[in-house]
Amino acid sequence: MARIVVHEAKKPMEIKVGNESKWICMCGLSNNKPFCDGSHKQAQDEIEGKLYRYENGKGVVVKRLIT
Repeated sequence: MARIVVHEAKKPMEIKVGNESKWICMCGLSNNKPFCDGSHKQAQDEIEGKLYRYENGKGVVVKRLIT
């Protein structure tokens, strides 16, 4: 079964564990979920109002969203 999950965040969320910081993936692109691996950098140039699909580290516009 296939599923489409939309992630709008373009950066990770910091969680403090004692004195140590853990970075949780919020963009959905990390290969090390739930932890951030820096893949969110691929999403920095995304244009608001467009839907992207990522394959092999490249974002492709799927469609323009109605806002």
